[in-house]
Amino acid sequence: MASATVPLLDDDTIPFGEEDDMRDPSRAGQKYTHPYVTFFHLFFRGAAIVIYMFCGWFSDSFITSFVFVVLFLSADFWTVKNISGRLLVGLRWWNYVDDDGVSHWVFESKNSESYQSRVNKNEQRIFWLGLILCPVFWSLFFLFALFGLKFKWLLLVMIAIALNAANLYGYVKCNYGASKDLNSAATDFVKTQLFKNAVDIMTRPSGAPPPTNVRPTGVV
Repeated sequence: MASATVPLLDDDTIPFGEEDDMRDPSRAGQKYTHPYVTFFHLFFRGAAIVIYMFCGWFSDSFITSFVFVVLFLSADFWTVKNISGRLLVGLRWWNYVDDDGVSHWVFESKNSESYQSRVNKNEQRIFWLGLILCPVFWSLFFLFALFGLKFKWLLLVMIAIALNAANLYGYVKCNYGASKDLNSAATDFVKTQLFKNAVDIMTRPSGAPPPTNVRPTGVV
């Protein structure tokens, strides 16, 4: 990886790291600086889950349900990988093949203090919650389909898990560093959270209520 030259993406109209130059200044200070991106970050993956759960109410055709769920899963995968991760949390992962035919995975993070100070915490929280919770739902659907012997639905659930897990894995790698082992990254995160909580307890004035805003797992 170190000997390979990372090429620019062909569709990189706005270079990675320069998205803030395109931000609408009128949204500064608002609760959500990217409301449409935030909405579609949840809409496609939520719609896929809702269709999977209630498709039997509207159609008895497995093929129709399969096609609609896969369409929404594909739209979600592309949106999360190429848009919402980049704009909401400053992370990006992608792949390219060099001249020797070797595949390289690139995990990028805008982790400078100047950028992190401009990240919208509400959008950041929504990004990680949506990224983590949806694979949990699909994992439950996998168990239901497996023990219910619904093998045709099992295939659909496995596709959903693969697409959701790919984005989750990619962004966790971006967040903690491509060369860092995920087990040690999780351990370091827990240690950091425990240390922050201890500092908050020691520095909080006596009689003050405990903090209610807890950052979700994996936030930059």
